[in-house]
Amino acid sequence: MTLDRPMYRAKRRLLGKPLTTERVSQEKLGNRTALGVLASDCISSSAYGSEQILRVLVPAVGTAAFTLVLPVTGAILLVLLLLTLCYSDVVTLYTRAGGSYVVARENFGPDVAQVAAVALLVDYIVTVAVQVSAGTNALISLAHLAGNGWTGLDHLQVPVSVAVIALLAYGNLRGVREAGRMFALPAYLFMAAVGLVLLVAAVRGLTGELPRADLEAPGVVPLGTPGDGWLYGASLFIVLRSFANGGSSLTGLEAISNGISTFRSPQGRNARRTLVAMSCVLAVLVLGVSTLAHYTHAVPYTDGTPTVIAQEARLAFGQGPWGTAGLVFVQLATALVLYTGANTPFTGFPFLASFVAQDRFLPRLLTRRGHRLAFSNGIIALTVVSLALLLVTGASVDRLVALYAIGVFTAFTMAGAGLTAYHLRRQEPLRRLKITVNALAAGISAAVVLIFAVTKFTEGAWLVVVVFPLGVWALVRINREYRHEAAALERLPSGADRPRARRREVFVLVDTLDLATLKALRYAHELRPDRIRAVHFAIDETHARRLSAAWESTSATSVALELVECPDRRLRHAMRELAARTTRDEETSLTVLVPRRMYSNVLGKLLHRGTGETMARTLGQLPHVAVTILPYDATRALRSLEAGEAPRLD
Repeated sequence: MTLDRPMYRAKRRLLGKPLTTERVSQEKLGNRTALGVLASDCISSSAYGSEQILRVLVPAVGTAAFTLVLPVTGAILLVLLLLTLCYSDVVTLYTRAGGSYVVARENFGPDVAQVAAVALLVDYIVTVAVQVSAGTNALISLAHLAGNGWTGLDHLQVPVSVAVIALLAYGNLRGVREAGRMFALPAYLFMAAVGLVLLVAAVRGLTGELPRADLEAPGVVPLGTPGDGWLYGASLFIVLRSFANGGSSLTGLEAISNGISTFRSPQGRNARRTLVAMSCVLAVLVLGVSTLAHYTHAVPYTDGTPTVIAQEARLAFGQGPWGTAGLVFVQLATALVLYTGANTPFTGFPFLASFVAQDRFLPRLLTRRGHRLAFSNGIIALTVVSLALLLVTGASVDRLVALYAIGVFTAFTMAGAGLTAYHLRRQEPLRRLKITVNALAAGISAAVVLIFAVTKFTEGAWLVVVVFPLGVWALVRINREYRHEAAALERLPSGADRPRARRREVFVLVDTLDLATLKALRYAHELRPDRIRAVHFAIDETHARRLSAAWESTSATSVALELVECPDRRLRHAMRELAARTTRDEETSLTVLVPRRMYSNVLGKLLHRGTGETMARTLGQLPHVAVTILPYDATRALRSLEAGEAPRLD
């Protein structure tokens, strides 16, 4: 019976009991839970999508922005319809995690598919930062509007956001089912909260009691002045920029196709139903928030708080106790859904990374399931990178949106283009309609990417423009390395595993005479080589003389100690030279045994420096040379001595 190591015991306490591989099929989500988990990212985008439209229009055309926000929102909803039809096609045809990556790979080949892979990976990383930052904005907005003077809390934006990301990572490391139960409810609370705001606002609007926001309040975005131009003075450039900004409302729409593996069977049908339900909810929320902004003139603030949706809730519910209670409910629900919307990447990113790694474009380490059947390495990687991005941008939603939309709309473009190519090659019912819908989805998505890249280039979009080609190059380079390794294996002749050397020698590298060295010598004898040599490189002459004297005085070993002069103290060079001389005849194979002392206590690790890996890297590059590091539990040997027992070498 073996005892669990302290680190493993700590893991069990934090994450729970390990799940067996057979439980993978049981760790699936029903449609209602999947809607709450996977749709949180998408529907929560309505909390800031309309605000992003107004951030462009208000400084350009002033109060006319509240008129223009509705047609711009209408255009966004048309794009939502196209993308919903497109992704309904995706989840029907491709019932494996990967979404637009799978579509691009199957229709354009693996190399082109890496554009979609990079787009989705970037999207997931930025999604975590954006959603969490927006959720913290919701809490700070609550303090502004209902906290009786609780202002000046902006300094908490970063630390609170960091803590939330850490909590999300912990929840997902516990496994899919636990994450589903934890993150499904806030989505429904948010739907109810916004629905309540819209209902109360509609009633007050019909009775003429719905107030408007103060456009002269300190901190609001400065109002521009409409001129005598097209659409109240708004140029086509401004309208397109506001449309692209509002496109952030659609981010998260791809989450269901990327996380289709988490659905119960039949996966395609369940995913399609959930996708349609999610899109309908999103359409109602986005249109409702924009319409309410049209009537209340809720205007963005320069520092991001209070948010537009928070102002709408305050205006709808009023100033009394019940109004404050309603505001608290809406803002807490908004913060929760935004925070849990950041959970969607923790479901999709690991699945996608695992899928790309299976295609050998990412390290295979990402394909391994962890303690609770989650792809733990992918979760940890996502956590680290998203935290770094959040810290660099100061958790600013406005700064992150440019990075956000480019990634997701590039994925939309690849999905639409891939499905267009798919249907062009087939004769099927409604072929022309499917080609038209998918081609339009791809074209409009590509236009949004272009608009963002141009209009937001100096505001951070340049980073994504640079990251994309570098990311694609890195993935293709990883794949090339894997392909070279496979090609090298295929070129080996038959029977390549048979020995070719006529003589076998074993070196035991000796640093000091101890139990680890004696264990290595015993193992050398068990290999039954033609010759065993105990080798010490004399860097310190005094130490070498003492070691030689101790070696000669002991009866524990029958192998003579060989001292190798190393006057220039270049240990690695001396080792290479000796190994090369030994195998120069190309008929001698050399095995080098490196004793390594293992200590479980901190003091032992500090007092004894391990150089085994360095020696292994140095000698492992030589032909006919194999290096084996032999670990020895020195702590256990010391405990045996303390107990009055003879230490064991096995």
